[in-house]
Amino acid sequence: MTKGILGKKVGMTQIFAQDGTVVPVTVVQAGPCPVVQIKTVEKDGYDAVKVGFGAIREQNVNKPDKGQFTKANVPVARFMKEFRFDNTADYKVGDTIACDIFAAGDKVDVTAKSKGHGFSGVIQKWNQHTGPMAHGSGSHRVVGSMGASS
Repeated sequence: MTKGILGKKVGMTQIFAQDGTVVPVTVVQAGPCPVVQIKTVEKDGYDAVKVGFGAIREQNVNKPDKGQFTKANVPVARFMKEFRFDNTADYKVGDTIACDIFAAGDKVDVTAKSKGHGFSGVIQKWNQHTGPMAHGSGSHRVVGSMGASS
């Protein structure tokens, strides 16, 4: 059975196993995810469940998305994603998907987007050091000896 939920990484911590070993873990705030829409083969050409996640003020949602949330009678959310479940008939619009769908020992595939740093320089992006700041060096924040031209 296919399961899916949206979440947000909160941070990292560690837990101690029964034998005293330390296990690093990632803390994820998963759910609750209200069901916004049910896609069917007859209407949309495929079976899927569209869910939302993340609190956001209603004025920060664009009109098309706001219309979907209003039609489903669920609170607005920051993110929406479709999951192609095998059992879409088990879900109804307005239901909430929470972490209780998972059992202890379930294998989970996690996908994410990296934070990204855009067009920042190497000092901000890769935590490199600045060059000499005086005596006309002219290379205060440029890439050092990594083969890149200045």
